[in-house]
Amino acid sequence: MSGVTYDLVLHGDIYDGTGAPPFAGYVGVTGEVITYVGKEKITGKKEVTAPAISPGFIDIHTHSDLSIALDGRCESKLFQGVTTDVSGNCAFGPVPINRERMAEHTAHLQGMDFTGGGYKESDISWSDLNGYRAILESRGIAQNSAPLVGHGNLRIAAMGLKEGGAKGADLAKMEELLERELAQGAFGMSTGLTYVPSRYADIDELVALGKVLKKHNRVYTSHARDFDILGNDDFFGVVNEALEVGRRSGVRVQYSHASINHPDRWGMASKWTDLFADAVKKGVNACFDVYPYDASSSALTQYLPAWVQADGVDAMAQRLSDPENFARAEQDLARGWGAMQIPWQWNRVMLSATEGLLDTKAGQRIDEAARERKMTPEHLVLQLCRLGGNRVMVVLFYRTEEDMRTFIRSPHSMICSDGSAIAFKQSKALPHPRSYGAAVRALGFIGREKRDLPLETIIYKMSGKVATHMGIHDRGVIQVGKAADLVAFDPATVKDQATFTKPGQAPVGIDYVIVNGQIAVAGGVQREVRAGKVLSAL
Repeated sequence: MSGVTYDLVLHGDIYDGTGAPPFAGYVGVTGEVITYVGKEKITGKKEVTAPAISPGFIDIHTHSDLSIALDGRCESKLFQGVTTDVSGNCAFGPVPINRERMAEHTAHLQGMDFTGGGYKESDISWSDLNGYRAILESRGIAQNSAPLVGHGNLRIAAMGLKEGGAKGADLAKMEELLERELAQGAFGMSTGLTYVPSRYADIDELVALGKVLKKHNRVYTSHARDFDILGNDDFFGVVNEALEVGRRSGVRVQYSHASINHPDRWGMASKWTDLFADAVKKGVNACFDVYPYDASSSALTQYLPAWVQADGVDAMAQRLSDPENFARAEQDLARGWGAMQIPWQWNRVMLSATEGLLDTKAGQRIDEAARERKMTPEHLVLQLCRLGGNRVMVVLFYRTEEDMRTFIRSPHSMICSDGSAIAFKQSKALPHPRSYGAAVRALGFIGREKRDLPLETIIYKMSGKVATHMGIHDRGVIQVGKAADLVAFDPATVKDQATFTKPGQAPVGIDYVIVNGQIAVAGGVQREVRAGKVLSAL
């Protein structure tokens, strides 16, 4: 564009986020927006040359809701080139908040605090999405946030920790609150059907809420149950509930963090992806996400027998304080975890955040920690949950690399982290390395090393495909008029460095990260730029 000087020009092989092969060219940025894409040489006030240019990555499944509110630097994500986090997953959303039920909300949201810091009531000073947006943007955030409504928040705000599917006035209140948050720009609603209180929902409740989402053209994301509520009596039946919500309500579906955790079914991911593909072929508008690791992480309480978890963490602690209940819980826990009673292999369970309870340390395996204290693993687990509630976090090595790679190769998958935007330095916990390396691990390990997919497809699964499915209309691809969220990197060297015992390590190979037209990371150094926004689906 002769005679035009852009604020910023990037030059290199352009991966535009659509899945198309790259081409050598230039990207021009004016203010916050991409204003040129093409092969003609252009000039800018600032010019960047790199082997590869792509859209900023959109992490479709994160838990950055409170972490980004407490620390707007977003280090762990920004250094990977993740410029937007879709937050509010697994029913743990930032909204709605009922100020009269703050104790329940806080205890609930602690189930997604991977840092071991322990969220407090004072950390949550908003009630709705408008309030959340105003607070985050006034504090300044370094990446964008695309929030979902958490189904757990919705139930607590409307009906507390009451068990059973929502009916009558309770359901009407949930629908009213969901309508309010969607009108303020929420991108959809997430469930976490193994967590209290989201697990209490029946399919009629989910379909009713799905119809509200469908009316507003928003997405339904589902962390599935650990059993088949529809009665198909099949191991893979747990995916059917999310698909059935899509069939009955017409809502767009996002199935969360596809996995196979039962050792008897390891190696069967292709059966799972075939089932999913068949549903899509028959008309369900659905995708799923997966993170590129063979281990998961969550609150330890999730693995307790359902009757122990009932009514929230305070009731659980009181219940486990009774010796008779404790003995019964210890026997039940020994049978396995989840509704399918997956056999415990305690050497596969690592404590990642313990608050030092019972003198335990992050990084210890449960079997080791139990031997040191001369108690059974089940006894240790129950005591930690009784004392620490949802603040005690674990990593479970209950998956296989080949299953994970099979999920990623599916045309219906997207690549996520299931982590949070957090600081590199952590003093109280060992967060799962996915928070620090998922996006670059997909580029380096899945793409370059394993050659499972071409680079343009991996980028598509972390940018354009996510934007389209989630309804993020203003970014995700390199096109004129789109927001200037961009990454400059080297495909030959990009690599994750975070490990399970040393997670807080920055990746290599990411040269520049641009958020809304401003350079946020350059040459491995983060700038004092807070150009991020809380995005709106409107």
